[in-house]
Amino acid sequence: MNAVYKRFNDWSRKEKLMGIFNALVVDPDLEWEFIDGSIVKAHQHSSGAACEQETAIGKSVAGNTSKIHMAVDACGLPIHFSVTGGEVHDCKEAPKLVAELPKGDYIVADRGYDSEALRLQIKDKGAVPVIPRKKNSTRGNDEMDWCLYKYRHLVENVFARLKHFRAIATRYDKLKRNFEGSIALACAFYGYLCEMATAPNAILLLRKF
Repeated sequence: MNAVYKRFNDWSRKEKLMGIFNALVVDPDLEWEFIDGSIVKAHQHSSGAACEQETAIGKSVAGNTSKIHMAVDACGLPIHFSVTGGEVHDCKEAPKLVAELPKGDYIVADRGYDSEALRLQIKDKGAVPVIPRKKNSTRGNDEMDWCLYKYRHLVENVFARLKHFRAIATRYDKLKRNFEGSIALACAFYGYLCEMATAPNAILLLRKF
């Protein structure tokens, strides 16, 4: 068991698990991109890291938590994610998340991402923001594509599936890099390993790992 952990820790430190996930993101459908965040409860054993490396564990109303910020393509497959403390608002992390996304036609998010600065950033990428304004907004939602917005469940489905993995549903990793490695591995199992038979380029990319 210790040998397994050492290998996992080493691969996380060298970002090999993230590399595998990125290598398996082959020809995503970028017509639509959906973003959202989900809080994960951090187990008490995940606190107290011995080193000073980043942990991405924060205090919120639920106690010690982390938040997964996820982006999926039009097929509902993960294409990028980031991890922060649970107290970080979706809209605060969104500019970094959007900046890392490949160019898509539409970027869809819920009211938690209601920000004119974010809409402008999305338009600068050449995409159309589909983000409803809050109910107290004076500008209204006349331009909202509510039909497309209904497909936002695709990103929520990813969270539901990922949290079938015990290490994702409850965070046990002390370091951010290791938790990211666990998520990357889960995303690979969820979205892309089932496609390897029809994705020879992904297999070639994986050989370097």
